[in-house]
Amino acid sequence: MSECGCQSMDMSVLEARQRKVLSRVMVINLAAFVMMVFAAFVTHSTALLSGTLDNLGDALAYAVSLAVIGLGARMKARAAMLKSLLIFAAGLFVLAQLIGRSMDPQTPLAVGMAIAAAINLVANGVCLAMLTPLRGDDVNMASVWLCSRNDVAEGIAVLVTAAMVYLTASPIPDLVVAAVLLWLFFGSAYRISRDAMSELRAVDA
Repeated sequence: MSECGCQSMDMSVLEARQRKVLSRVMVINLAAFVMMVFAAFVTHSTALLSGTLDNLGDALAYAVSLAVIGLGARMKARAAMLKSLLIFAAGLFVLAQLIGRSMDPQTPLAVGMAIAAAINLVANGVCLAMLTPLRGDDVNMASVWLCSRNDVAEGIAVLVTAAMVYLTASPIPDLVVAAVLLWLFFGSAYRISRDAMSELRAVDA
């Protein structure tokens, strides 16, 4: 009986820690989303726009993850599948924007891009640091950690893009990096859905 009590207490502590971290990273991503929306349209940057949608998708993913804490492996795997669909949908939106802007390219405001990207990178770095200790807990936390890791890569890429736009005075770097980030979106969606399907098969076995 005492062993069962300890296990129950350990799970309660783990779930409370997960809720605390997910709530904080969700708020950070929502704040970053608002900032990036404004910056993307002011600077005319497609790469920033992709980061904007990434922040929104992550905030929704964190909300889904928060909702399934304490539930069974099947529900967590289904939540991971939903997160992969959110990432895929964000990727389709970025693809549409990329196609539209490539037909009438505008050179983004490099300084504004750099400032927004730097702020977003710091926010994403904080989220990644908070999520890293929890990434091995279950498929639910592993999927949100993967989203956060991609955010940091995206932030670095946009900073480099801003420098390239400044040096070349051309919209081409912005469009190229937006396309690369789009590839990352779809890759993440695939990996999360693959892991979720594996988890579902293990539960049904």
